[in-house]
Amino acid sequence: MRPILPPLGASSSSSSSSSSPSSSSSAKNRPRKRPDLTLPIPHRDTSLAVPLPLPPNSAVAAQQHQPIHFDELDRLNRIGSGTGGTVYKVFHRQTSRLYALKVIYGHHEESVRRQICREIQILRDVDHPNVVKCHEMYDHNGEIQVLLEFMDGGSLEGKHISQENALSHLSRQILSGLSYLHRRHIVHRDIKPSNLLINSSNVVKIADFGVGRILAQTMDPCNSSVGTIAYMSPERINTDLNHGRYDGYLGDIWSLGVSILEFYLGRFPFAVSRQGDWASLMCAICMTQPPEAPPTASREFRNFISCCLQIEPHRRWNATQLLQHPFILRGGGNGGGGGQSQHVHQNLHQLLPPPRPRSS
Repeated sequence: MRPILPPLGASSSSSSSSSSPSSSSSAKNRPRKRPDLTLPIPHRDTSLAVPLPLPPNSAVAAQQHQPIHFDELDRLNRIGSGTGGTVYKVFHRQTSRLYALKVIYGHHEESVRRQICREIQILRDVDHPNVVKCHEMYDHNGEIQVLLEFMDGGSLEGKHISQENALSHLSRQILSGLSYLHRRHIVHRDIKPSNLLINSSNVVKIADFGVGRILAQTMDPCNSSVGTIAYMSPERINTDLNHGRYDGYLGDIWSLGVSILEFYLGRFPFAVSRQGDWASLMCAICMTQPPEAPPTASREFRNFISCCLQIEPHRRWNATQLLQHPFILRGGGNGGGGGQSQHVHQNLHQLLPPPRPRSS
């Protein structure tokens, strides 16, 4: 494309101040060599005008990112404890809000402390309605303490939820939070009823993720998890399974399936006690067929549990796929009605994997 040249005489008229008015007039009236070359000025449509956003209010921005200092907290009472630490209910005097403060056991080496701090810094950016919010981290008297969102309903430990519609709604919330964590490449590694919390609005949130994984990797020379193995997947307990490969995301799905089935049955779904010895739990989880929902349960629920509790990890559905399972969709979480329920039943036969054949 040839460049657009200025009209002839433009430069000479600007460089010479002594040119006569007649020569200037003749230059303006001279016909253009390329009349097709024009630069139209676009007309502004005022009906489409959008005002520019105002700069953020500094006071509001400061309030949203206002740090919570450790000396502003009053410890009220202990609300839980486990292998990794103790959780206290605390009161923030400046805002009159309640929080949960988790005190992580032990005085760790500097390298471990730095690793924990980096992990918690990542967790502070996690923001989802079904994941417990991590607000602050303190290094107080050599102990690492984490300030978390307070859930006034406590954990789902020991809950018996036999109504499938209620269980579908609960499962959808857990899967929504789990899918969010997995998309951010965060593996929980310890999904179980005591790490699923609920508040007075019946909102379920996933808790106690991240820090437990760091402690397991740095404190245990065998790289096994701190705490019970009752909810671990078979390939995580027995590394000979699945050719020694472990997918943490699909391991979370197994743990979810065990937890949901426990809610439905009102008991630990394996034939051994959850508090049993390591050998008994290992044999029950790794050397027997996975537990199934009873025949009295709906076909959707039985298939949902089957999609979670597959011995071969690659046959398990991931969190995003499970959110589209008929058992989850029938709860109306995605705004479905009767038509959606009919569509769910029509497509149930297409689900994979199929239910396992019963042993005689």
